[in-house]
Amino acid sequence: GRYSRPMEISGTTRLVGILGWPVEHSLSPRMQNAALAALGLDWTYVPLPTPPDRLAEAVRGLAALGFAGANVTTPHKVAVTELCETDVPSVNTLVLRDGVVEGRSTDAAILGGLAAESPVLLGDGGAAIAFLDALPHARRFSRRGEWPPDVSGADLVVNATSASLRGEVPLIPIDVVDGLTTCYDMAYGVGDTAFMIWAKRLGAGRAEQGWGMLVEQAAEAFFLWRGV
Repeated sequence: GRYSRPMEISGTTRLVGILGWPVEHSLSPRMQNAALAALGLDWTYVPLPTPPDRLAEAVRGLAALGFAGANVTTPHKVAVTELCETDVPSVNTLVLRDGVVEGRSTDAAILGGLAAESPVLLGDGGAAIAFLDALPHARRFSRRGEWPPDVSGADLVVNATSASLRGEVPLIPIDVVDGLTTCYDMAYGVGDTAFMIWAKRLGAGRAEQGWGMLVEQAAEAFFLWRGV
């Protein structure tokens, strides 16, 4: 496989989970536990609410309690890079082997199905950083940096702003989106997100939300832990 398998402990329920603050809204426990049950595995995936000032303790606790790994979500994806062995700037997956905590990112797994010769990235959080690492040629814009964005000639516009997470549309004066542009919202919900509705009104060729990203990054994390 692409990665070596984590160590198995015979006769012991293996634990994996998700570190975040807040984390109660995460769909990862339901999704990952369904996958584990489908394979008949004695593994359990649990939510791990972790305030920022307790992150280091939480990561040490994963190793102490024999966790096989964990996902990492907002607001810890960048901070956790200082607490694990990694070569990426934003980590959303931890793999524990023989007491060593390895950090990986599966956030950009969805890019395998998206054209990205001239991408534009909106936002500067952990997931945005992961996308930029996978798309080093992307133009990135954020309210704490260069704003408003220039998406002229973009074939992919990825919305990774905090406004997206709140269900708001970034106030972006874009009039050059056309039928060749894919607009991808990293947020997800029931029905079209506000960003998708906005993109469709501008005439984007494709407007998608983050369900695909959620599933793809989860599948890649599952592979890192289980090797399948």
